[in-house]
Amino acid sequence: MHGQAPLKIGGREFRSRLIVGTGKYPDFSTMKKALEASGTEMVTVAVRRVNLDRREESILDYIDSDRYALLPNTAGCTTADEAVRYARLAREAGMPEWVKLEVIGDPRTLLPDNEELLQATKILVREGFTVLPYCNDDPIVARKLEEAGAAAVMPLGAPIGSGLGIRNPHNIGLILETVKVPVIVDAGVGTASDAAIAMELGCDGVLMNTAIALAGDSVKMAEAMRKAVEAGHLAYRAGRIPRKSHASASTSTAGMIE
Repeated sequence: MHGQAPLKIGGREFRSRLIVGTGKYPDFSTMKKALEASGTEMVTVAVRRVNLDRREESILDYIDSDRYALLPNTAGCTTADEAVRYARLAREAGMPEWVKLEVIGDPRTLLPDNEELLQATKILVREGFTVLPYCNDDPIVARKLEEAGAAAVMPLGAPIGSGLGIRNPHNIGLILETVKVPVIVDAGVGTASDAAIAMELGCDGVLMNTAIALAGDSVKMAEAMRKAVEAGHLAYRAGRIPRKSHASASTSTAGMIE
């Protein structure tokens, strides 16, 4: 990945800045091909949907743990106690002490419950987990999560699965100014341009699931997302030109013959 600096989270380095979910695919074969095309090195797995005892077929059978870092996900949890319990269950089943922490406050919007999320973060950090909390695009919440020990903050671009893209880039920018831990946009990405916008803002990475899994061609979309994240990050590092309200000639008029 030419020109791309590594993403550093929780003492680990990742060449890819794209994190991919493993739900909603039509079948495990498509999921495997999409993960490969995405170039990701970290995948999320919803703990509540995994057969942790591995006695029957499990999604974990289709994820190469030597190739991908597993990021257990507390999707579907609605209280701090419930999220902490599932993170512990994943650890006991041999999954990493990393967690994409979700505590949902409303079943219709699937927006996070900030109070419960902060409480769960504090508990899991104390227990030695590397915590990546999914949060609202609120710089105050992001700051409090960082102070609680979160290894990164993951503000939503838009509601989960909506495909609406980055609805409030200004707030994402404020979060980037507020915290020092990595900022990874999570939720709401619909297509490659959304991922590029997130990276051009200066975000450290993008996490997505639905945009790839439910695309007309998941494998092609995974490749598009990989390229968009790389291009957006490179453009951010390059530095865009200032926005102007009027035209500016691309060729200097100095020395021109009239």
